[in-house]
Amino acid sequence: MTTNSLFCLAMAVLLMLGCQKEKKAEIQQATERKQPGAEIALYAPEQHDLYDGHFQLSSGQIYQVGRLNDPPGWDHMGNDASNVHQVEGTAEIEVDETKNVGRFIARLKIPEGNLVLEFDRFHEFSPCQDGGVAAYIYEHGDSGCGDTNWPKTFIYLAGWGYGQATLNGKPLYSDYQMHFMVTQGMRDRQTLKVNYPLLNKRSPAGAVNPAAQQLDFYIRSPEADSQNNPTRKVFDHFFAMQVTWK
Repeated sequence: MTTNSLFCLAMAVLLMLGCQKEKKAEIQQATERKQPGAEIALYAPEQHDLYDGHFQLSSGQIYQVGRLNDPPGWDHMGNDASNVHQVEGTAEIEVDETKNVGRFIARLKIPEGNLVLEFDRFHEFSPCQDGGVAAYIYEHGDSGCGDTNWPKTFIYLAGWGYGQATLNGKPLYSDYQMHFMVTQGMRDRQTLKVNYPLLNKRSPAGAVNPAAQQLDFYIRSPEADSQNNPTRKVFDHFFAMQVTWK
């Protein structure tokens, strides 16, 4: 083999190795649908011929994190479950994920009276939110989608947008940001604590319990307040430990 042939062969091998390295890096990149280290893969909903995008769910066993009129300096994430309170009521979801339309309404009885939270319209704040209603994605933690307030979780259904709240039939909030998400179990069934960040985690999977499901939803003001967690002037947060698919 000539020197020129050896050089060409060496270059071909280097190019092949480079392509394989690039392909491996691409595979390992986290996206809302693909996570490094995952051992199974799911078909995306839109790959199914029979997918109609219609989700209908309801929830019970609802808890409020903090209270409506807590003084500034509150923690309404409630990951340590030290300030969560069970409230009466339900949250109902009926959306078309393919058209980004539908309804979310929560009717709750809190100490101040009857609180109703309702989406007015869905809106995409970042590309991974897929137009405002998304199904079968990863969010939070190190997923590359959403903030790090919660652990990375597989989300069965989520919605983002703007909505309103009434208290005892009178307007409370208008055109505030809203979000709901049906996730794997982020809270312990008994203690309601979120074990996050989880120390000595043995895999890239999120710190969640896939044997459980929960619904989180909140309404928040556009105004910020750095004293609070999260850093909003208003962040009314609720979660439900029972989710029923219809």
